[in-house]
Amino acid sequence: MQTAVQQITILGATGSIGVSTLDVIARHPERYQVFALTADRRWPLLATQCMMHKPRYAVLNDAAAAVELERELRRQGCATEVLQGADALAAVAAHEQVDTVMAAIVGAVGLLPTLAAVKAGKKVLLANKEALVMAGGLFTRAVAEHGAVLLPIDSEHNAIFQCLPNHRADYLADGLRSSGVRKILLTASGGPFRNTPLSDLSKVTPEQACAHPNWSMGQKISVDSATMLNKGLELIEACWLFNTRPQQVQVVIHPQSVIHSMVEYIDGSVLAQLGNPDMRTPIAHALAWPERIESGVSSLDLVATARLDFSAPDYERFPCLHLAQQAADVSGTAPAILNAANEIAVAAFLNRIIRFDQIAVVIAHVLSRLSSLEPRSLAEIQGADAEARALAQQLIATW
Repeated sequence: MQTAVQQITILGATGSIGVSTLDVIARHPERYQVFALTADRRWPLLATQCMMHKPRYAVLNDAAAAVELERELRRQGCATEVLQGADALAAVAAHEQVDTVMAAIVGAVGLLPTLAAVKAGKKVLLANKEALVMAGGLFTRAVAEHGAVLLPIDSEHNAIFQCLPNHRADYLADGLRSSGVRKILLTASGGPFRNTPLSDLSKVTPEQACAHPNWSMGQKISVDSATMLNKGLELIEACWLFNTRPQQVQVVIHPQSVIHSMVEYIDGSVLAQLGNPDMRTPIAHALAWPERIESGVSSLDLVATARLDFSAPDYERFPCLHLAQQAADVSGTAPAILNAANEIAVAAFLNRIIRFDQIAVVIAHVLSRLSSLEPRSLAEIQGADAEARALAQQLIATW
Protein backbone atom coordinates (compact mmCIF):
# COMPACT_ATOMS: atom_id res chain seq x y z
CA MET A 1 0.00 0.00 0.00
CA GLN A 2 1.16 3.52 -0.81
CA THR A 3 2.14 5.64 2.21
CA ALA A 4 3.99 8.75 0.93
CA VAL A 5 2.09 11.49 -0.90
CA GLN A 6 2.99 11.42 -4.60
CA GLN A 7 4.06 14.68 -6.24
CA ILE A 8 2.41 15.05 -9.65
CA THR A 9 3.31 17.21 -12.65
CA ILE A 10 0.55 17.55 -15.25
CA LEU A 11 1.75 18.47 -18.73
CA GLY A 12 -1.31 19.88 -20.46
CA ALA A 13 -3.40 20.71 -17.40
CA THR A 14 -6.06 22.76 -19.21
CA GLY A 15 -6.95 20.06 -21.73
CA SER A 16 -9.61 17.41 -21.18
CA ILE A 17 -7.12 14.85 -19.83
CA GLY A 18 -5.53 17.41 -17.50
CA VAL A 19 -8.91 18.50 -16.14
CA SER A 20 -9.95 14.88 -15.57
CA THR A 21 -6.63 14.13 -13.85
CA LEU A 22 -7.14 17.03 -11.45
CA ASP A 23 -10.62 15.73 -10.71
CA VAL A 24 -9.24 12.31 -9.72
CA ILE A 25 -6.39 13.83 -7.70
CA ALA A 26 -8.82 16.05 -5.78
CA ARG A 27 -10.66 12.92 -4.63
CA HIS A 28 -7.50 11.59 -2.97
CA PRO A 29 -5.64 14.42 -1.20
CA GLU A 30 -4.05 11.88 1.13
CA ARG A 31 -2.33 10.20 -1.85
CA TYR A 32 -1.54 12.94 -4.38
CA GLN A 33 -0.31 16.52 -4.44
CA VAL A 34 0.05 18.71 -7.52
CA PHE A 35 3.65 19.85 -7.98
CA ALA A 36 3.36 21.63 -11.35
CA LEU A 37 0.70 22.47 -13.91
CA THR A 38 1.44 23.43 -17.51
CA ALA A 39 -0.50 24.78 -20.47
CA ASP A 40 0.10 26.39 -23.83
CA ARG A 41 -1.68 29.75 -23.47
CA ARG A 42 -4.98 29.23 -21.62
CA TRP A 43 -3.94 31.25 -18.59
CA PRO A 44 -7.41 32.02 -17.16
CA LEU A 45 -8.22 28.35 -16.62
CA LEU A 46 -4.68 27.66 -15.42
CA ALA A 47 -5.06 30.49 -12.90
CA THR A 48 -8.24 28.89 -11.55
CA GLN A 49 -6.48 25.53 -11.29
CA CYS A 50 -3.54 27.10 -9.46
CA MET A 51 -5.84 28.74 -6.92
CA MET A 52 -7.54 25.42 -6.27
CA HIS A 53 -4.56 23.03 -6.24
CA LYS A 54 -1.71 25.34 -5.12
CA PRO A 55 1.10 23.86 -7.26
CA ARG A 56 4.67 24.97 -6.70
CA TYR A 57 5.06 25.84 -10.39
CA ALA A 58 2.83 26.84 -13.30
CA VAL A 59 4.33 26.81 -16.78
CA LEU A 60 2.98 28.40 -19.95
CA ASN A 61 4.48 27.95 -23.38
CA ASP A 62 3.24 31.36 -24.55
CA ALA A 63 5.23 34.32 -23.14
CA ALA A 64 2.37 36.83 -23.18
CA ALA A 65 0.08 34.37 -21.43
CA ALA A 66 2.73 33.78 -18.77
CA VAL A 67 2.81 37.51 -18.00
CA GLU A 68 -0.97 37.55 -17.61
CA LEU A 69 -0.92 34.49 -15.37
CA GLU A 70 1.79 35.97 -13.17
CA ARG A 71 -0.22 39.18 -12.77
CA GLU A 72 -3.44 37.32 -11.93
CA LEU A 73 -1.86 34.95 -9.40
CA ARG A 74 -0.13 37.82 -7.60
CA ARG A 75 -3.43 39.73 -7.51
CA GLN A 76 -5.11 36.77 -5.86
CA GLY A 77 -2.27 36.15 -3.42
CA CYS A 78 -1.29 32.78 -4.88
CA ALA A 79 2.35 31.80 -4.27
CA THR A 80 2.68 29.55 -7.33
CA GLU A 81 5.82 30.44 -9.30
CA VAL A 82 5.17 31.10 -12.99
CA LEU A 83 7.67 29.84 -15.58
CA GLN A 84 7.64 30.06 -19.36
CA GLY A 85 8.94 28.13 -22.36
CA ALA A 86 10.04 24.68 -23.49
CA ASP A 87 12.97 24.44 -21.07
CA ALA A 88 10.63 25.12 -18.15
CA LEU A 89 8.26 22.39 -19.35
CA ALA A 90 11.11 19.90 -19.36
CA ALA A 91 12.34 21.13 -15.98
CA VAL A 92 9.06 20.55 -14.14
CA ALA A 93 8.72 17.14 -15.81
CA ALA A 94 12.17 16.05 -14.65
CA HIS A 95 12.28 17.81 -11.25
CA GLU A 96 13.83 15.68 -8.51
CA GLN A 97 10.80 16.12 -6.24
CA VAL A 98 8.33 14.83 -8.85
CA ASP A 99 7.19 11.20 -8.65
CA THR A 100 4.66 11.00 -11.48
CA VAL A 101 4.16 12.93 -14.72
CA MET A 102 0.90 13.02 -16.61
CA ALA A 103 1.98 13.60 -20.21
CA ALA A 104 -1.16 15.10 -21.77
CA ILE A 105 0.15 17.79 -24.11
CA VAL A 106 -1.50 17.29 -27.50
CA GLY A 107 0.73 17.04 -30.55
CA ALA A 108 4.44 16.91 -31.30
CA VAL A 109 5.22 19.70 -28.82
CA GLY A 110 4.66 17.17 -26.03
CA LEU A 111 7.57 14.95 -27.08
CA LEU A 112 10.47 16.80 -25.44
CA PRO A 113 9.02 17.32 -21.94
CA THR A 114 7.71 13.75 -21.91
CA LEU A 115 11.13 12.45 -22.90
CA ALA A 116 12.66 14.59 -20.15
CA ALA A 117 10.41 12.84 -17.61
CA VAL A 118 11.45 9.45 -18.96
CA LYS A 119 15.15 10.29 -18.77
CA ALA A 120 14.63 11.37 -15.16
CA GLY A 121 13.24 7.92 -14.38
CA LYS A 122 9.72 9.09 -13.54
CA LYS A 123 6.47 7.19 -13.53
CA VAL A 124 5.06 8.52 -16.81
CA LEU A 125 1.34 8.35 -17.56
CA LEU A 126 1.30 8.65 -21.34
CA ALA A 127 -1.66 10.41 -22.92
CA ASN A 128 0.52 12.10 -25.56
CA LYS A 129 0.52 9.43 -28.26
CA GLU A 130 2.72 11.52 -30.55
CA ALA A 131 5.75 10.77 -28.33
CA LEU A 132 5.65 7.13 -29.39
CA VAL A 133 4.35 7.77 -32.90
CA MET A 134 7.22 10.12 -33.68
CA ALA A 135 10.06 8.58 -31.71
CA GLY A 136 8.97 5.11 -30.63
CA GLY A 137 12.39 3.46 -30.84
CA LEU A 138 14.27 6.24 -29.09
CA PHE A 139 11.52 6.67 -26.52
CA THR A 140 11.23 3.01 -25.51
CA ARG A 141 15.00 2.64 -25.30
CA ALA A 142 15.10 5.65 -22.98
CA VAL A 143 12.40 4.07 -20.78
CA ALA A 144 14.54 0.94 -20.39
CA GLU A 145 17.84 2.77 -19.95
CA HIS A 146 16.60 5.18 -17.27
CA GLY A 147 14.32 2.87 -15.32
CA ALA A 148 11.16 4.85 -16.00
CA VAL A 149 7.71 3.29 -15.61
CA LEU A 150 5.48 3.86 -18.64
CA LEU A 151 1.72 3.44 -18.22
CA PRO A 152 -0.82 4.11 -21.01
CA ILE A 153 -3.68 6.57 -20.52
CA ASP A 154 -5.50 6.32 -23.85
CA SER A 155 -8.59 4.30 -22.97
CA GLU A 156 -7.76 1.68 -25.60
CA HIS A 157 -4.16 1.12 -24.54
CA ASN A 158 -5.05 1.19 -20.89
CA ALA A 159 -7.70 -1.47 -21.62
CA ILE A 160 -5.12 -3.61 -23.42
CA PHE A 161 -2.72 -3.20 -20.52
CA GLN A 162 -5.41 -4.34 -18.07
CA CYS A 163 -6.17 -7.41 -20.22
CA LEU A 164 -2.55 -8.57 -20.47
CA PRO A 165 -1.13 -11.18 -18.07
CA ASN A 166 -0.80 -9.95 -14.48
CA HIS A 167 -1.24 -6.31 -15.63
CA ARG A 168 2.54 -6.17 -15.94
CA ALA A 169 4.46 -3.09 -17.05
CA ASP A 170 7.40 -4.86 -18.66
CA TYR A 171 6.09 -5.56 -22.17
CA LEU A 172 8.53 -3.05 -23.60
CA ALA A 173 11.23 -5.61 -22.79
CA ASP A 174 9.38 -8.90 -23.29
CA GLY A 175 6.82 -8.12 -25.96
CA LEU A 176 3.75 -10.28 -26.50
CA ARG A 177 5.46 -13.22 -28.17
CA SER A 178 6.09 -15.07 -24.90
CA SER A 179 2.79 -14.08 -23.28
CA GLY A 180 0.45 -16.34 -25.23
CA VAL A 181 -1.17 -13.41 -27.05
CA ARG A 182 -2.41 -13.92 -30.62
CA LYS A 183 -3.55 -10.38 -31.37
CA ILE A 184 -4.82 -7.08 -30.00
CA LEU A 185 -8.30 -5.86 -30.96
CA LEU A 186 -8.24 -2.07 -30.90
CA THR A 187 -11.77 -0.68 -30.72
CA ALA A 188 -12.95 2.55 -32.34
CA SER A 189 -16.29 4.33 -32.09
CA GLY A 190 -16.25 5.34 -35.75
CA GLY A 191 -16.76 8.96 -34.73
CA PRO A 192 -19.60 11.22 -35.82
CA PHE A 193 -19.48 10.26 -39.52
CA ARG A 194 -19.64 6.46 -39.26
CA ASN A 195 -22.92 6.43 -41.23
CA THR A 196 -22.72 9.73 -43.10
CA PRO A 197 -23.09 9.38 -46.89
CA LEU A 198 -19.63 9.56 -48.48
CA SER A 199 -20.80 12.36 -50.78
CA ASP A 200 -21.52 14.54 -47.73
CA LEU A 201 -18.04 14.31 -46.17
CA SER A 202 -16.76 17.19 -48.28
CA LYS A 203 -19.37 19.44 -46.62
CA VAL A 204 -18.45 18.60 -43.01
CA THR A 205 -17.86 21.64 -40.81
CA PRO A 206 -15.37 21.91 -37.92
CA GLU A 207 -18.30 22.07 -35.50
CA GLN A 208 -19.70 18.80 -36.81
CA ALA A 209 -16.29 17.10 -36.74
CA CYS A 210 -15.72 18.14 -33.13
CA ALA A 211 -19.11 16.83 -31.97
CA HIS A 212 -18.01 13.33 -30.93
CA PRO A 213 -20.96 11.10 -30.01
CA ASN A 214 -19.33 9.42 -26.99
CA TRP A 215 -16.27 11.29 -25.73
CA SER A 216 -15.54 14.85 -24.63
CA MET A 217 -12.20 15.82 -26.18
CA GLY A 218 -10.26 18.78 -27.52
CA GLN A 219 -10.72 19.98 -31.09
CA LYS A 220 -7.65 18.37 -32.62
CA ILE A 221 -8.27 14.94 -31.12
CA SER A 222 -11.97 15.16 -32.02
CA VAL A 223 -11.12 15.77 -35.69
CA ASP A 224 -8.60 12.92 -35.60
CA SER A 225 -11.34 10.67 -34.24
CA ALA A 226 -13.70 11.78 -37.01
CA THR A 227 -11.11 10.86 -39.69
CA MET A 228 -9.96 7.80 -37.67
CA LEU A 229 -6.38 9.03 -38.02
CA ASN A 230 -6.46 8.94 -34.24
CA LYS A 231 -7.00 5.18 -34.36
CA GLY A 232 -4.09 4.86 -36.76
CA LEU A 233 -1.84 6.73 -34.33
CA GLU A 234 -3.09 4.45 -31.57
CA LEU A 235 -2.19 1.40 -33.65
CA ILE A 236 1.37 2.70 -34.01
CA GLU A 237 1.47 3.53 -30.31
CA ALA A 238 0.25 0.01 -29.41
CA CYS A 239 3.09 -1.54 -31.40
CA TRP A 240 5.64 0.36 -29.32
CA LEU A 241 3.87 0.04 -25.98
CA PHE A 242 3.47 -3.71 -26.23
CA ASN A 243 6.42 -4.56 -28.48
CA THR A 244 4.30 -6.09 -31.21
CA ARG A 245 3.90 -5.90 -34.99
CA PRO A 246 1.19 -3.92 -36.84
CA GLN A 247 -0.16 -7.21 -38.21
CA GLN A 248 -1.04 -8.27 -34.64
CA VAL A 249 -3.28 -5.22 -34.11
CA GLN A 250 -6.81 -5.34 -35.57
CA VAL A 251 -9.00 -2.23 -35.58
CA VAL A 252 -12.68 -2.93 -34.87
CA ILE A 253 -15.52 -0.39 -35.06
CA HIS A 254 -17.55 -0.50 -31.84
CA PRO A 255 -19.95 2.48 -31.78
CA GLN A 256 -21.08 2.14 -28.16
CA SER A 257 -17.52 2.75 -26.77
CA VAL A 258 -18.25 0.37 -23.88
CA ILE A 259 -15.57 -2.20 -24.71
CA HIS A 260 -12.40 -0.14 -24.78
CA SER A 261 -10.23 -2.85 -26.35
CA MET A 262 -9.61 -6.59 -26.26
CA VAL A 263 -6.76 -9.09 -26.22
CA GLU A 264 -7.04 -12.48 -27.93
CA TYR A 265 -4.91 -15.35 -26.63
CA ILE A 266 -3.63 -18.36 -28.56
CA ASP A 267 -6.04 -20.67 -26.73
CA GLY A 268 -9.01 -18.76 -28.16
CA SER A 269 -9.78 -16.70 -25.05
CA VAL A 270 -10.64 -13.03 -25.63
CA LEU A 271 -10.38 -10.68 -22.65
CA ALA A 272 -12.10 -7.30 -22.83
CA GLN A 273 -12.08 -4.24 -20.56
CA LEU A 274 -15.44 -2.53 -20.29
CA GLY A 275 -16.55 0.71 -18.70
CA ASN A 276 -18.41 3.95 -19.26
CA PRO A 277 -16.66 6.29 -21.74
CA ASP A 278 -14.98 8.46 -19.09
CA MET A 279 -11.23 9.13 -19.10
CA ARG A 280 -11.14 9.22 -15.31
CA THR A 281 -11.15 5.41 -15.33
CA PRO A 282 -7.78 4.91 -17.10
CA ILE A 283 -6.36 7.95 -15.29
CA ALA A 284 -7.26 6.54 -11.87
CA HIS A 285 -5.98 3.10 -12.90
CA ALA A 286 -2.58 4.44 -13.94
CA LEU A 287 -2.23 6.85 -11.02
CA ALA A 288 -2.76 4.09 -8.47
CA TRP A 289 -1.25 1.13 -10.37
CA PRO A 290 -0.87 -1.61 -9.23
CA GLU A 291 -3.58 -0.64 -6.73
CA ARG A 292 -7.11 0.61 -7.45
CA ILE A 293 -8.76 3.86 -6.33
CA GLU A 294 -12.14 5.56 -6.71
CA SER A 295 -12.33 7.54 -9.96
CA GLY A 296 -15.71 9.23 -9.73
CA VAL A 297 -16.98 7.25 -12.73
CA SER A 298 -20.45 5.74 -12.39
CA SER A 299 -21.01 1.99 -12.69
CA LEU A 300 -21.60 0.55 -16.15
CA ASP A 301 -25.24 -0.49 -16.62
CA LEU A 302 -25.07 -3.40 -19.05
CA VAL A 303 -28.84 -3.82 -19.06
CA ALA A 304 -29.29 -0.20 -20.16
CA THR A 305 -26.52 -0.62 -22.75
CA ALA A 306 -28.53 -3.56 -24.13
CA ARG A 307 -26.36 -4.25 -27.21
CA LEU A 308 -22.76 -4.18 -28.38
CA ASP A 309 -22.09 -3.84 -32.13
CA PHE A 310 -18.90 -4.49 -34.09
CA SER A 311 -17.83 -4.00 -37.70
CA ALA A 312 -14.72 -3.67 -39.84
CA PRO A 313 -13.53 -0.14 -40.78
CA ASP A 314 -14.35 1.15 -44.25
CA TYR A 315 -11.16 2.52 -45.81
CA GLU A 316 -13.08 4.52 -48.41
CA ARG A 317 -14.78 6.35 -45.56
CA PHE A 318 -11.64 6.47 -43.40
CA PRO A 319 -8.61 6.80 -45.74
CA CYS A 320 -6.55 8.34 -42.92
CA LEU A 321 -6.67 5.05 -41.02
CA HIS A 322 -5.35 3.20 -44.05
CA LEU A 323 -2.54 5.76 -44.45
CA ALA A 324 -1.58 5.30 -40.80
CA GLN A 325 -1.49 1.52 -41.18
CA GLN A 326 0.80 1.92 -44.19
CA ALA A 327 3.08 4.23 -42.18
CA ALA A 328 3.15 1.68 -39.37
CA ASP A 329 4.26 -1.02 -41.81
CA VAL A 330 7.01 1.20 -43.24
CA SER A 331 8.10 2.37 -39.75
CA GLY A 332 11.24 4.55 -39.48
CA THR A 333 10.33 8.23 -39.82
CA ALA A 334 7.09 7.47 -41.72
CA PRO A 335 4.91 7.76 -38.59
CA ALA A 336 6.51 11.11 -37.72
CA ILE A 337 5.86 12.34 -41.27
CA LEU A 338 2.26 11.11 -41.06
CA ASN A 339 1.70 12.87 -37.74
CA ALA A 340 3.25 16.16 -38.88
CA ALA A 341 1.24 16.29 -42.10
CA ASN A 342 -1.93 15.53 -40.17
CA GLU A 343 -1.33 18.27 -37.61
CA ILE A 344 -0.95 20.85 -40.38
CA ALA A 345 -3.98 19.54 -42.27
CA VAL A 346 -6.23 19.44 -39.19
CA ALA A 347 -5.24 22.98 -38.23
CA ALA A 348 -6.08 24.13 -41.76
CA PHE A 349 -9.46 22.38 -41.61
CA LEU A 350 -10.29 23.90 -38.22
CA ASN A 351 -9.41 27.31 -39.69
CA ARG A 352 -11.73 26.57 -42.66
CA ILE A 353 -8.88 26.70 -45.17
CA ILE A 354 -9.35 23.14 -46.48
CA ARG A 355 -12.27 20.70 -46.57
CA PHE A 356 -12.64 17.75 -44.22
CA ASP A 357 -12.02 15.24 -47.01
CA GLN A 358 -8.81 17.04 -48.00
CA ILE A 359 -7.09 16.11 -44.73
CA ALA A 360 -6.33 12.65 -46.13
CA VAL A 361 -5.19 14.17 -49.44
CA VAL A 362 -2.59 16.30 -47.64
CA ILE A 363 -1.29 13.33 -45.64
CA ALA A 364 -1.09 11.06 -48.70
CA HIS A 365 0.76 13.72 -50.69
CA VAL A 366 3.37 14.27 -47.99
CA LEU A 367 3.90 10.53 -47.38
CA SER A 368 4.38 9.96 -51.11
CA ARG A 369 6.94 12.76 -51.44
CA LEU A 370 9.16 12.05 -48.41
CA SER A 371 11.23 8.92 -47.91
CA SER A 372 11.23 7.15 -44.57
CA LEU A 373 14.59 6.76 -42.84
CA GLU A 374 15.61 4.82 -39.76
CA PRO A 375 16.28 7.69 -37.31
CA ARG A 376 19.51 7.62 -35.32
CA SER A 377 18.77 10.68 -33.21
CA LEU A 378 16.00 12.93 -32.01
CA ALA A 379 17.34 15.63 -34.34
CA GLU A 380 16.67 13.43 -37.37
CA ILE A 381 13.09 12.85 -36.20
CA GLN A 382 12.59 16.57 -35.70
CA GLY A 383 14.03 17.18 -39.16
CA ALA A 384 11.55 14.77 -40.76
CA ASP A 385 8.76 16.43 -38.78
CA ALA A 386 9.76 19.91 -39.97
CA GLU A 387 10.13 18.82 -43.60
CA ALA A 388 6.69 17.19 -43.56
CA ARG A 389 5.07 20.29 -42.08
CA ALA A 390 6.65 22.53 -44.70
CA LEU A 391 5.54 20.28 -47.54
CA ALA A 392 1.98 20.09 -46.18
CA GLN A 393 1.83 23.87 -45.89
CA GLN A 394 3.11 24.28 -49.43
CA LEU A 395 0.40 22.01 -50.80
CA ILE A 396 -2.37 23.74 -48.83
CA ALA A 397 -1.16 27.13 -50.04
CA THR A 398 -1.84 26.06 -53.67
CA TRP A 399 -5.54 25.35 -53.01
